[in-house]
Amino acid sequence: MTKIKVTGNATPPVFFRLAKLWATKVKNGRVDIPALYGNGYCAGCVFNENIRMLILNYKLNEETIIENPEFNTPGKTILFKFQNVHSNLFLKQSPSVLIATSRFNTDEVIAIQENTASVNIEVNSQYLEELFALSQKSPVLQSLSQNAQPLLFEQMISPGIQKILDEITSEAIDDNFKWVFRKIKAEELICMLLMKLEEREEKQLYPLKGKDVQSIYDIRERMLTNLNEPPVIQDLAIEANMSTTKLRTLFRQIFGDSIFGHYQKYRMKEAARLLKDERLSVSEVGYKLGFSNLSHFTRVFEEHIGMKPKKFSTGG
Repeated sequence: MTKIKVTGNATPPVFFRLAKLWATKVKNGRVDIPALYGNGYCAGCVFNENIRMLILNYKLNEETIIENPEFNTPGKTILFKFQNVHSNLFLKQSPSVLIATSRFNTDEVIAIQENTASVNIEVNSQYLEELFALSQKSPVLQSLSQNAQPLLFEQMISPGIQKILDEITSEAIDDNFKWVFRKIKAEELICMLLMKLEEREEKQLYPLKGKDVQSIYDIRERMLTNLNEPPVIQDLAIEANMSTTKLRTLFRQIFGDSIFGHYQKYRMKEAARLLKDERLSVSEVGYKLGFSNLSHFTRVFEEHIGMKPKKFSTGG
């Protein structure tokens, strides 16, 4: 296998195409978007042949597509995509991280979406194996190490991970130290994510087809936009054009949760938001989220959030 040798920090080639597209320049690995096209910035660095980082935080006036100059670049990489993570978000979706093998993180064209707030870290899978001996760990980490089939995992972002992401995107760091600091933090994030994936219990992983992945995400989106309606597996399977067994298996493989467990987790997250931000009463939140029994709502909320909803709403 041929490897591209990169010595020292380098700007990702795609940034020069972006700068040309937006009639601006790349400065210190960063492209600031002119007001004519939107606002925000793209920043990035190829640290070496093993690891690179992109920081994308912008809102464009319209979606743009450009050719990816690194399409078909040799080598197997793992993508860690931390999405909806910046403190000055243009988006309101929940922060999460996608972990994907090579088949899912490269495309011939790059869709520059209208709203993006993410930190992308790409790491050579052989480098990860050398660091962590992943082939001796759980089936999930073994599969990442082999990087031989299309796999995708999603994890919610913990407060500890969010703190590191805030440090990475901070503007307070001196330019002379910024990218060295970010490389160290990138490796810290990767270590934390691998530790979380190690906790997953899957014994066998199935290669994922793009169509199936899209169906799973469509099902999840519909489920999470109707948090007052508990999911009916049979109905979801019909909608996804899958057997109930396949739906359950692929859903758990991607998200690390059962369908109902995932639904309940986000349901209680929404309950916490309604109590804190919307200042609704416990009974209003319970009924709004489909609970007919408020005692049951209180028990479920305490299981997920760690305290009763009444106490939570008053600041503990």
